[in-house]
Amino acid sequence: MADVLLQDLWFHQVDDVVIEGVVSDDELVVVRARTAAIRVACPACGTTSARVHSRYVRRLADSAVGGRPALIELRVRRFRCAQQDCSQATFAEQVDGLTFRHGRRSAGLQAVLERVAVMLAGRAGSRLAQVLAAKVSRSTLLRLIRRLKDPESAIPRVLGIDEFALRKGHNYGTILLDIETRQPVDLLPDRTTATVARWLAEHPGVEVICRDRSTAYAEAGRLGAPDAVHVADRWHIWSNLAEAIEKTVVQHRVQLREPQDTATAATAAALEGLDLDSASAEPRTAGRLSERVREQHEAVHALLDQGVPLREIGRRLGLARNTVRRYAHVASADELLVGRWTGRTSILDPYKPYLHQRWAEGCTVARRQFEEVRERGYPGGENVVKVYVAKLRAGFPPTPPRKAPSARDVTSWLTRHPDRLPNDQAQQLKAILARCPALDRTAHHVRTFAEMMNDRQGKHLDQWIAQVQADDLPALHTFVTGLGQDLDAVIAGLSLRYSSGAVEGQNNKIKMLKRQMFGRANFDLLRKRVLLTARGRS
Repeated sequence: MADVLLQDLWFHQVDDVVIEGVVSDDELVVVRARTAAIRVACPACGTTSARVHSRYVRRLADSAVGGRPALIELRVRRFRCAQQDCSQATFAEQVDGLTFRHGRRSAGLQAVLERVAVMLAGRAGSRLAQVLAAKVSRSTLLRLIRRLKDPESAIPRVLGIDEFALRKGHNYGTILLDIETRQPVDLLPDRTTATVARWLAEHPGVEVICRDRSTAYAEAGRLGAPDAVHVADRWHIWSNLAEAIEKTVVQHRVQLREPQDTATAATAAALEGLDLDSASAEPRTAGRLSERVREQHEAVHALLDQGVPLREIGRRLGLARNTVRRYAHVASADELLVGRWTGRTSILDPYKPYLHQRWAEGCTVARRQFEEVRERGYPGGENVVKVYVAKLRAGFPPTPPRKAPSARDVTSWLTRHPDRLPNDQAQQLKAILARCPALDRTAHHVRTFAEMMNDRQGKHLDQWIAQVQADDLPALHTFVTGLGQDLDAVIAGLSLRYSSGAVEGQNNKIKMLKRQMFGRANFDLLRKRVLLTARGRS
């Protein structure tokens, strides 16, 4: 019964193998087995034979058992071929699902290591293999990847073409993708017209080619697949339009800044007729001076109520006669705590409107304001201006002027859907378009183009181009000239549902695989990993 359980456990998918025993220790599990097939087919001619030539033992590393490495000691036979004219006189038997020629691992462990290699490649895969109790070097894993066969793929009807960087700024390759299945078809070692055209000629059947605005790929498509329809990617078209818009915005960047008149007028209106000195008309309510005055006032009036003369009060309290008289003549101490210069004219009065104006314009530095009013004839000292500016700062805390939007900001606002703009940005854009007619016309052309692109109305492109050419917008004229050089592909891109979005996604995956291999993988290894990973081999 135990033998049957072991048989089902180890070789449940393998026929004609019999377990003779299992030996285990703290470091290794050894399974001793033998083949039991009566007749075996010759791998060269296919003739079955039962004539045993010899026997030998194969040692196969297998998947770990209980965290310990497993080793299969399999006793196999070598047969004589029954076909006399066969080129292979003898042959060793292979067990399907367990052995393969020259293999020193079981087929199951080999499949696991292949998956680990495709997922993680060298060093990382080797570390994971150690966790799985299957010690293997990084170089061995890379060899496993290279020995794997390329996955079979049908010739795509809709082909996506794009470049990717092998070494950014130096070497570039080409990725070919089936747009309908979103699976990579092949990777080419460069991005030249001849290489891409040769691949297209060797794989006939491509009906639609999705690409960017590259002239090299356009020419390769015309040479290798002359009957294919070219579709320019909408994202690249919109990106080119955004570049033209930014150039137009830069030409009118002076008008991006909000005029100072509006903000200045609002602050100046608040400052108009302001009398900051009136704040001193309020009595002091705190401080040592106010407390002393209130105590002395109360003491003076207490003695007055007792009939004590003013001279005697001064002697008792240690106060001057005039001070006692001043306390005696007021009913409340608050009358003594009001600034004595309230309502008086100041040497700064003629210059206060100018100070208010400069404050509204954002000049809040007392030293600078003093220098400016001195140039206008102010005869006083700097301290008077400092005191008054401090009162302005207390009553009107300075707010930094709104930063003018950059050319990139405005370009972003023009190329986004109006309903997705925050209210603040929408108001700023509306004010800019009102100040700059050229940008207002540009915004109109952009909205028209966006509607045409979203509604797949590429047939109206000629009409849009004519409207732009009739307008005085040089940057958009350059954009239109570029569209004319690849007009059929652009019209197809604005009309058909195909795009290169899936290709861009595969480009990101290629970058991830390159980083995983520290950028040191050869092209053949990178190609294998891209194709096998996409086919679910990992």
